[in-house]
Amino acid sequence: MSRIRAFFKGTGFTGLLVLLTIFLLQLAQPQTLATLGNLVFDIYARAQPREYAPVPVRIVDIDEESLRREGQWPWPRPDVARLLQRLTDAGAATIVLDIVFSEPDRTSPGRLAASLERQGVSPATVETLRGLPDNDARFAEALAGMSVVNGFFLTHDPVLSQATPKAGIAISGSANLAAMPAFTNAVLPLPLLDEAALGSGFLTLQGDADGIVRRAPLLARQGEQILPSLSVEALRVAQGAGAILVKASDGSGNFAAGSEPGVVSLKVGEFEVPTTRAGELWMHYTMPRPERVVPAWKVLDPGTGEAEMAELFGGHIVLVGAGAIGLRDLVATPVRERELGVMVHAQAIEQMILGEFLVRPDWAIGLERTLVLLAGAMLLMLLPRFGASGGAILGMAMIAGVLGGSWTAFSERGFLLDPTYPVLAIIGVYLTITVLDYYREEQARSYIHKAFDRYLSPELVKRIAADPRQLDLGGEERDMTVLFCDIRNFSRISEQLDPRSIIGFLISFLTPMCDILLASKATIDKFIGDAILAFWNAPLDDPDQHANAARAALAMLKRLEQLNAEMPGKPDQTWPGEVAIGIGLNSGPCCVGNMGSAQRLSYSLIGDTVNLASRIEGLTKYYKVPIAMGSALHRELPGFAAVELDLVRVVGRDKPEAIFALLGDETLAASPDFAGFAKGHEAMLVAYRARDWKTAERLLDELQARAETLGLGALHAIYRERIAALRQSPPPDDWDGVFIASEK
Repeated sequence: MSRIRAFFKGTGFTGLLVLLTIFLLQLAQPQTLATLGNLVFDIYARAQPREYAPVPVRIVDIDEESLRREGQWPWPRPDVARLLQRLTDAGAATIVLDIVFSEPDRTSPGRLAASLERQGVSPATVETLRGLPDNDARFAEALAGMSVVNGFFLTHDPVLSQATPKAGIAISGSANLAAMPAFTNAVLPLPLLDEAALGSGFLTLQGDADGIVRRAPLLARQGEQILPSLSVEALRVAQGAGAILVKASDGSGNFAAGSEPGVVSLKVGEFEVPTTRAGELWMHYTMPRPERVVPAWKVLDPGTGEAEMAELFGGHIVLVGAGAIGLRDLVATPVRERELGVMVHAQAIEQMILGEFLVRPDWAIGLERTLVLLAGAMLLMLLPRFGASGGAILGMAMIAGVLGGSWTAFSERGFLLDPTYPVLAIIGVYLTITVLDYYREEQARSYIHKAFDRYLSPELVKRIAADPRQLDLGGEERDMTVLFCDIRNFSRISEQLDPRSIIGFLISFLTPMCDILLASKATIDKFIGDAILAFWNAPLDDPDQHANAARAALAMLKRLEQLNAEMPGKPDQTWPGEVAIGIGLNSGPCCVGNMGSAQRLSYSLIGDTVNLASRIEGLTKYYKVPIAMGSALHRELPGFAAVELDLVRVVGRDKPEAIFALLGDETLAASPDFAGFAKGHEAMLVAYRARDWKTAERLLDELQARAETLGLGALHAIYRERIAALRQSPPPDDWDGVFIASEK
């Protein structure tokens, strides 16, 4: 209990403030976080789309092929009438136009007559055209004999037209439904077409803030007039139903005191549809189904027989829309980025017929708020007992429970329960408490830093501060890359300088070399007089350890060239002429960790890999190359410029080792000159080890100029001397070409 009390006096109080902040955000419902909840529902919708079930709903699509066959849009109204007549003859229950015929037909005889008259065509022809029936009038006459629902658009433009529903809308409860989307203007069909149709519904679809249509509006307001959507009106006309009954929250028994009334459901004919407060239907989309859509050209094609037409459209609600490029009314849905607007209306009708709905229950908000408080408070109480790691497991389990419950509610019952705020509460409380606890621990660790920073490497101090058990003796085996660097003829240099000057020289040399090593992610183990021992891949992992080591060695060599050029000219520096170095590189398994005695520790490494790297560095003197490396590292650097020096049996090691000279990076390796030299050099070594002295000498002659350019002239001279000696004293039959080094 005392531990929990102390917890709430410190970080727990801050965590409580974070929890209350998230709860207040939940009450305010900012748009950004509401979008997060919608995105979760989108994931659910894609993971489990509505399973398509055959229902009497079809779409006739005016697609590209239809335009190719019948001509560009808009088609003359008699052609549209012919399309609708074929659907009527096939037994369509009702025809729903997802097209607004708001302007007169430009191909009507009267409009053509006026145009021809302006062009000076003979009066007789003009009068003949004027005597022909008007296309719009003929179209209206055709519509009057069909079961047709016209579409219209609602806009926020200045009022030009007022839409009027074809059937009454009765409201059970308050008529002041402020949550319902409101518009100011309507773009209506021509009056004679509007009068001829049995139904009229709005087409307008408005997405959320991110543009995605997750809910299809079933009702909207223009001024004081409530209007039905195209899908609702289609369902009404198909049933021959009368008024649409709208049930408001204050007339349904679900009204909460203090909240504005909203829509609960609507009833059209035999179908009752649950809605949002704004009178919208939560859409549960299916994946695309080709059997829903019939191209318009197929309806107009005389080759499509009456039996096939009846099978396709008999007893169906048929929506006519335009899917051709340039005519498309496209919207984004949770399952498709580009969907035809008519498809949204069609799927809304399907859901209403099937009675398959996604519902956000009245109790959903209360449950979500309760979960925020319960989950956050539980985490606040249990974190002191579980700690950061246990708390993370607990938090993940709680998040999994919230998400799993939300998903189960969706998949099994069609309930939309938003897990966003409970998950945010869990994450916010955990992160707050963990970060504050970490800050306190960092303050405690600062004492260790201050005490040991002057004695140990910064990286090692960090590890000790993070885990004091690191002070224990012992180590771990790792695959590592090791570098030894040594100054050539340092004893001779020391003879020329007094002790103070030697120290100044070493500082001038070691500082830039160490800068390069540290920049390449190396750990500097120790300085052995003038020598540097460094390694990679400890204490931190370095997946690029081999390339980092090779680049560091090449950079050290280049920096030394600059120092040899710059330092002798500086009066305040003691630089003993031309300084040369040898670098030995190797990679392989090493034991790395705290080593030494109980009184004094050193973070270092040991192993055959380290010993071999030291021997390789010593061999750079014999072969007169600045950088040499072992075969294990060479295999890890296929893109670098390197050539084999020799097969050597070093001191203290029975197994011979192939060592290589590192000459440059990928740029040099890719040059044709180097590639040719490397191939010839390899052939020379093959001939040498096969005792083909003549071929080996010939290749040495051919490669001499390029060898000098690459700094390998001394190496080739060694092979000339060996061949001359072996000619005079041929090797025994079991000679394997291995050179036995006698010095370290």
